Amino acid sequence: MSSIIQLLPDHVANQIAAGEVVQRPASIVKELLENAVDAGATEVKLVVKDAGKTLVQVIDNGKGMSVTDSRLCFERHATSKIRHAEDLFSLHTKGFRGEALASIAAVAHVEMKTRQEQDELGTHIVIEGSKFVSQDVAVLPKGTSFSIKNLFFNIPARRNFLKSDTVEFRHIVDEFERVALAHANIGFMLYHNGSEMFNLPGSNQRQRIVNIFGGRTNEKLVPVSESTEIVNIQGFVCKPEFAKKNRGEQFFFVNDRFIKSGYLHHAVMAAYEGLLKDGSQPGYFLYLDVPPNTIDINIHPTKTEIKFDDEHALYAILRSSIKHSLGQFNVAPVLDFERDANLDTPYNYESKEAIMPMVQVDRSYNPFADEKPAKSSSGSSSSSSFSSSGRGGWTPSFKKEKAPVWESLYTGLSEAAEEITPVNEISFESEEVTGSLFNDTEVEQAVQKTYQIHKKYIVSPIKSGLLIIDQKRAHQRVLYEQFLTNITVHHAASQQLLFPLMLYYNMSELALIQEMRGALENTGFVFAEFNNDHIVVSGLPVNVAESEVSILLEELLNDLQQEVPDSSFSQTDSIAKSMARSLAIKTGVIMPEKEQENMVNSLFACKEPNVSPFNKPTFITISVEDLDKRFAI
Repeated sequence: MSSIIQLLPDHVANQIAAGEVVQRPASIVKELLENAVDAGATEVKLVVKDAGKTLVQVIDNGKGMSVTDSRLCFERHATSKIRHAEDLFSLHTKGFRGEALASIAAVAHVEMKTRQEQDELGTHIVIEGSKFVSQDVAVLPKGTSFSIKNLFFNIPARRNFLKSDTVEFRHIVDEFERVALAHANIGFMLYHNGSEMFNLPGSNQRQRIVNIFGGRTNEKLVPVSESTEIVNIQGFVCKPEFAKKNRGEQFFFVNDRFIKSGYLHHAVMAAYEGLLKDGSQPGYFLYLDVPPNTIDINIHPTKTEIKFDDEHALYAILRSSIKHSLGQFNVAPVLDFERDANLDTPYNYESKEAIMPMVQVDRSYNPFADEKPAKSSSGSSSSSSFSSSGRGGWTPSFKKEKAPVWESLYTGLSEAAEEITPVNEISFESEEVTGSLFNDTEVEQAVQKTYQIHKKYIVSPIKSGLLIIDQKRAHQRVLYEQFLTNITVHHAASQQLLFPLMLYYNMSELALIQEMRGALENTGFVFAEFNNDHIVVSGLPVNVAESEVSILLEELLNDLQQEVPDSSFSQTDSIAKSMARSLAIKTGVIMPEKEQENMVNSLFACKEPNVSPFNKPTFITISVEDLDKRFAI
């Protein structure tokens, strides 16, 4: 029998390996930016077209590569970062596997230009699908430039799985922010379709955070600093009052490498215990420096997860350092064992005893007794007199008018009572009732039809039995169809604000709001201004209160970032769902009878009253037969 196992050709193996490394354009951005950082660059420029589908170009001023290295870097498992297996536990660089460039070259058109500082000429290489097309000598600036064009040109199926430009660019911005936050001393620039999105000069950590997430971020930050033998912690956490529903501003960096760790996140949440509302997430930018031999970063293909040797000690140190910082800056209450000398008893009063105050009470005082006229010192009978002052002047003194005696208010009542006609002698005009405005059936129907149970359910009798409605889900269905109609038909009403609202967001959130601006305006929002770090809202939908605007938009951004809609219809649907969830009446709210009836009528006027926008049942029915069975013996 012939053998069936064969070695794969290099270009096929590279395409298979590319599935791990290159998942979307953002994966290329991550690899190339990290290579630029490893090359010692002080300025890195990222140029993107069509969300990376057409072009991803990274230009740096690093040390560059020689002619041999420029050709060898596209081979699999070719790297300058490690020599032995033991080097995996003493890594100080980003990339080390040597598969990134080989995988990228297997699924795209690659053009590389590089020159070292001591060389007069550089190298220009063109590769298409792992095949070297050309290699020339060229006059180039110091550093390296990678241009990745036509991603997945030879794998159409993979290209079809890419999302919309908006979604893909959002992933690119995420990777760009992670690398830029990890290396605040390096200048980064991002251009998309010819427009400058970010221009971040080299600075410190705090300034880099403010440059990325907006000027108002500075007032949110609380510094964290802790140095131990296990870990050195630097960075910032956000104040509890600025907590959000989403987890967008949460960053862990270990040895300048972005990681995701649910275990460390739990330590941060434990430090905020008792300071956050339910469902709120604090923002944090934490930089952990640990010995390289105490971590293993080779447990995940994307290197975003790390295994620590002593996780329990790291957990305790991180939680206590954040708790200490929140208390130190008066964000959280702490126990203060330092005695304040200003609260001590003065020396002159230490030996003195306290003097009890004496209270004198006139037990013969009667407020209802007649007041005796005060004796006038001047003997004058006029209403005002003048008494001599100590300085030879005259001071006017006025007599107090005598208060009326309270018994005099009731004099003469007995005589007036005798003149009042007795009640039994009063005659009233009779009025004959000829008929009822409503018949008996209508009177029975006027009795309350709906009842609210436990401030959660609306109960209404029907012919076949009983109808029980979940008020929250029912209201969600009603609002969802209203918003969906308003967005598509463009006829929503708006209420103008006397004082417009100014709301601050970071650049990615502003881009998302700008993208869904048309749909929001169709629901009733009016945006007066769009700036680099804030928006101005001058009009609101009729059923949205002014105090709910920031919460509504925050939850809307959170929903859109999590669901990542890739078409206009799904985005419209997501906006309607998110607004319906935010504005629907909550469990625990008392509804008057009229509102209950209106809720029932509005629900059954919907196109799909049976389920909420999130496919949860809005009501159930209990038949009379079911009730009879319950009472059967």
